[in-house]
Amino acid sequence: MEIDNILLNQREFFKTQQTKSLAFRKMYLEKLRNLIVSNENMLYEAIDKDFGKSRFDTFTTELSFILNDIDYYIKNLKSLAKPKKVRTNLVNQLGKSKIYSEPLGCTLVIGAWNYPYQLSLSPMIAAIAAGNCCILKPSEIAENTMKAMSSIINQNFPSEYLYVYEGGIHETTELLKLKFDKIFFTGSTRVGKIVYKAAAEHLIPVVLELGGKSPAIVTKDASLETAAKRIVWGKFLNAGQTCVAPDYLLVEESVQEQFLEMLRKYIKEFGYESGAEQYTRIINDNNYRRLVNLIDQNKIYCGGSFNEKQLYIEPTILNHVNWDDVIMQEEIFGPILPVIEFKNFNAVLNDIIEREKPLAAYLFTNNAEEKDIFSRKLSFGGGCINDTVMHLSNDYLPFGGVGNSGTGSYHGKYGFEAFSHQKAVLEKATWGEPDIKYPPYSEKKLSWIKRLL
Repeated sequence: MEIDNILLNQREFFKTQQTKSLAFRKMYLEKLRNLIVSNENMLYEAIDKDFGKSRFDTFTTELSFILNDIDYYIKNLKSLAKPKKVRTNLVNQLGKSKIYSEPLGCTLVIGAWNYPYQLSLSPMIAAIAAGNCCILKPSEIAENTMKAMSSIINQNFPSEYLYVYEGGIHETTELLKLKFDKIFFTGSTRVGKIVYKAAAEHLIPVVLELGGKSPAIVTKDASLETAAKRIVWGKFLNAGQTCVAPDYLLVEESVQEQFLEMLRKYIKEFGYESGAEQYTRIINDNNYRRLVNLIDQNKIYCGGSFNEKQLYIEPTILNHVNWDDVIMQEEIFGPILPVIEFKNFNAVLNDIIEREKPLAAYLFTNNAEEKDIFSRKLSFGGGCINDTVMHLSNDYLPFGGVGNSGTGSYHGKYGFEAFSHQKAVLEKATWGEPDIKYPPYSEKKLSWIKRLL
């Protein structure tokens, strides 16, 4: 079926107002939840074929997020969609003011390959909860998961409501020629610029979830063992193919040697061997070669081995790295962790500020002043103090970038709002209105208006 006809049918279906019904939205959210649970094994098999992701990691980092999203919206949909009463100013008395959360219409979600279920279905779920129709374009790089999602959705949902469009760059290009009411894109900054430019042709609002070089800072006042354990987990989860993984590490000089040994210890303890359940392979040959070329053999502290046949790169720490090194010029998106030492906390924050705003940032310290300076001074999409990655798991925090790392946010109520228009309605009484705003004008009327405004 031609994709422009799918979109046309979705526009006609949206006009019927059926998607605005809360019962309708809940019915399809519950149906999707049941389908995910009943097809869990198929979803595990598909992602294992794509890049060897274990059932444990697939559930904890993908399916649990999706199921929690569905449960959140089913539980909170009534309060999210309820018109919000707000104050009415003096000049509009006697009146009442409300804000209505109105679905935008027909939406496009373009997913990413690194967490192919979560980063495709979670935005789609938010679009459903907000009362929209949706076309989902998963990443073709994770081909088997794309086909799994297509099978589940296209066989069980009317295409005039939800539809998964399979294909690659050509199909995505064709989609971007069409006029949607919202585009939600997750991926690289480079492709994000293409999406943004295409959306501008139709004045389509967008959410861009991009990436960037996310720093992790460890000061001498950190709980070093805990910091090492959590950084190793957050960095090498999904073999580093995580948009909010620590991209590089900044360690205070006085504890650097001690801390690097702790990192080495936890890498060994976590057992990131080729084929290990807790360690995925690199997604494809192109990404494998790109990553291998980033490993400076002269700066390897630990790791550094790789196997092209298995698309395996050992967790690798590079030491004595400086800001001008090749690895510091682009997002790594793989299991390589460059380490830069620093002496002054404020100075290193200034070094980060001089660069593009990251999607995430992490600070490890028990120093209250450092925590406060980090939170107030540094601009980033979201992050943690004394942990990595886990801010994503809180439904009550927005997830999104800033500047070069993205625009807009989602998760929980923020996802609902991302796919809604906040419609303002002022209802006025038909009696008791003074005539000061109506002609003929006078100095007396102007005097009263100045007092009121």
